Amino acid sequence: MARGLPHGRGRPRLNGLARHPLDLGRAEAFIRANTALIAPPHVPELRLHLADEAHELWLRTEDDLATIGLPPPFWAFAWAGGQGLARYLLDRPETVRGKTVLDFATGSGLVGIAAAKAGAAAVLCADVDPFCRAAVRLNAGANGVTVGFTPDDLVGTDGGWDVVLAGDVFYEKPLADRLVPWFSALAARGAAVLVGDPGRAYLPRQGLERRAVYEVPVTRALEDAEVKRTTVWKLA
Repeated sequence: MARGLPHGRGRPRLNGLARHPLDLGRAEAFIRANTALIAPPHVPELRLHLADEAHELWLRTEDDLATIGLPPPFWAFAWAGGQGLARYLLDRPETVRGKTVLDFATGSGLVGIAAAKAGAAAVLCADVDPFCRAAVRLNAGANGVTVGFTPDDLVGTDGGWDVVLAGDVFYEKPLADRLVPWFSALAARGAAVLVGDPGRAYLPRQGLERRAVYEVPVTRALEDAEVKRTTVWKLA
């Protein structure tokens, strides 16, 4: 594991993250300067602004932004759960075609962009990390799609979405404890709730239906393996 990297985690803390004003132009300039337009290995149809040297970007972001409390650049990596979920949508576009979609904890926007490519009627990407607005905008533009974005913590709300997508969100217990009842309530009223997960510690053990399994290449600096077995689950 490289110094400064959260070995085996997946996302920054969503609950209690302080929000800071961030100039969109500055954020986009930082992303362009510190990433390359790369095809995620399991979703080669798409192009994302991703870190081609994980350790350098991580340390640079910590050095540049720690003083104002911004989180590490989770948006700069194609996490296994997101890649698996994006692959599922592109292979089965009927899952989202013509539907309204929420991509929760979007990060780079990978899953939401895949949903838009698959024909979703409208996609809302949500993430409380201030950098994600810029990352999602750049990545959506690179793939020729339009998606919405919100920085709000949507847990517990219901925007009437037909499909709710979440990749790599069950990495810590406090967040999992918030997500399970919310996802269950959305599923109970008829939303299709799909989760991409490579075996994170707090994935629920009940109430899930397996829809697909993939072997997803990942960045060894961030994970405990070069390939992660990743499952797409649907809440029953």
